[in-house]
Amino acid sequence: MNEFAQVLATLERIADALERQNPPREAVRVAADADAFVWHTDPDALLPVARVNRLPLSLLKGVAQQKDALLDNTLRFAKGLPANNALLWGARGTGKSSLVKAVHAETNAIAGAGIAMVEVMREDIPTLPRLMRHLKDSGRRFLLFCDDLSFENQDESYKSLKSILDGGLEGRPDSVLFYATSNRRHLMSRQMIDNERANAIHQGEAVEEKVSLSDRFGMWLGFHNMDQETYFEIIRGYCAATGIDMPDADVQAKALEWSMTRGGRSGRVAWQFFLDLCGRLGVMPKFE
Repeated sequence: MNEFAQVLATLERIADALERQNPPREAVRVAADADAFVWHTDPDALLPVARVNRLPLSLLKGVAQQKDALLDNTLRFAKGLPANNALLWGARGTGKSSLVKAVHAETNAIAGAGIAMVEVMREDIPTLPRLMRHLKDSGRRFLLFCDDLSFENQDESYKSLKSILDGGLEGRPDSVLFYATSNRRHLMSRQMIDNERANAIHQGEAVEEKVSLSDRFGMWLGFHNMDQETYFEIIRGYCAATGIDMPDADVQAKALEWSMTRGGRSGRVAWQFFLDLCGRLGVMPKFE
């Protein structure tokens, strides 16, 4: 065997070994009878969600402006019109993730579009480019959803998200939209931003690179702590939808006491009180 043939044989063995270690990824199956999935990796898979944990849009109170804006944006996307990626940011327990899930259901009910929602875990953000390649040729429209998104010190995965939102050669497929919720407006901790400012030669440039991630979301929706009347209105809506017949004054007194023990009012606190109330009354909450 001459020298060239030996080199060629060696290269073929190396190629075979690499292929065995990293076999080609199979196309991910998108179940046609499901409209919600969870993205899993290793191996790649879209696992259908049989029953999405969500409330009807009509029961979300105190967020009328955010509700209208997000629903309008999602309906445009369902119709194949231009739409923006959205960042829902603000206080804990104010209904950010509930709104995303409710708007998804309402959009499919209004437009009959069959948009599939895919939940992406925070730790799987670096795999987004791979997920995009799986989704772009499926023939369906997808709403990617990442709940409680934020980045800490030494975390470089935010760069993957930046390239997906509006950068890179391929860009985001027209059939994919990205919604995220966060307690932080700029997705970075204040400590992380301050550290970059302190350690950088050009402080402004270092900070800009970090906070520019949130600028890539075309829609920002802020959520803030609610007043007492909105808190009561949420609970009244839950009670009415479930058929709980109890004097409003009694419900308010118990709800107020509950919020005082929790140290504040929010949509999450209202829901937790309502679950406690249902448990005490022996009622199963059911919403259509």
